[in-house]
Amino acid sequence: MLVYEYLPHELARLGVVAEAAGLDHRRIAAQVRAARERAGRARTAPSEPHHVSEVFIAELRRLQWERIAGLMEKERMAVYVPSRDSRAIRYETQRLQRLMADVAEAEWSGVEAPEIWRHCVYRIDAGPTAGRPSPDMPAPVVHLMAASSGEAAARAWTVHGGDGGLYGRGGYRITSVQQVLPEPGEVF
Repeated sequence: MLVYEYLPHELARLGVVAEAAGLDHRRIAAQVRAARERAGRARTAPSEPHHVSEVFIAELRRLQWERIAGLMEKERMAVYVPSRDSRAIRYETQRLQRLMADVAEAEWSGVEAPEIWRHCVYRIDAGPTAGRPSPDMPAPVVHLMAASSGEAAARAWTVHGGDGGLYGRGGYRITSVQQVLPEPGEVF
């Protein structure tokens, strides 16, 4: 049984907390503005076929930046310090409890050694196989959890590449696969 070390919402929240560490009010406010703009752009983009989407990620990040800005104001912090953020501490405690429960369930179900996987979220972009993209039909974007970019592309093609699938219907091919959570350079 696979056990995920981090789920997408955990990666998004932890990424913001890590990025915010040591930032002052001015820099936090700039991040809040950027997160709001990203969420606004995501809401106007075509919808995606999966729960994990650009809107989901952008909104999670926006909510975290706004929460941190509010906490700093309430607690009168000059800079954001994650160890003074009780909610961030609670999030990590909940993640560890989920992880322990998942491992216990896997062991109870008879699996000799549950695998703890550190998956990332990848954005898979597609483009038309011939010609130029149509303004009426934007190229599909899919976000998936996988262990590598190659696995993400393979899963996207397996799910959406058939004749009736997202790619097959419109004559699309995968053009890029990019890690979005955790953001490149983020280490937990």
